Amino acid sequence: MVRFPDGVEVRGRGLGRPRPDEPEPDFGLYLGTSRLRRKHGGGITWPHEWVTWPDFLLPVNSADATAKIKALHERAKTETVEVACYGGAGRTGTVMACLAVLSGVPAGEAVAWVRKHYNERAVETPWQRSWVKRFAKRLD
Repeated sequence: MVRFPDGVEVRGRGLGRPRPDEPEPDFGLYLGTSRLRRKHGGGITWPHEWVTWPDFLLPVNSADATAKIKALHERAKTETVEVACYGGAGRTGTVMACLAVLSGVPAGEAVAWVRKHYNERAVETPWQRSWVKRFAKRLD
């Protein structure tokens, strides 16, 4: 569980490495393609949404992803939430960096913040790092 500067807490994880000892969240945001959804989405029985987001790339629909990330941040204020992709680092880390921005971390520091507080491999590609900065600009 990551606690952001504004007090919001979000669990990040990888769908490919399930942890049966973790409690179910109230809500989940999952990042992947229809293949990942078919393979790992069947065990998700709680309320959730998907963002179509290929591995190592960017979301197919940036506006949809932005809206769902903002909604996840709002839900995290009153609910137990999680975000996950297959491995839990690149796409999940990118969303965690966006959540850090929403929590008050400057966009230029968000990736480093998430690598320190969530996963040292978070936000795996240069285009994912750039997407975090674009996410912040879309908030203005």
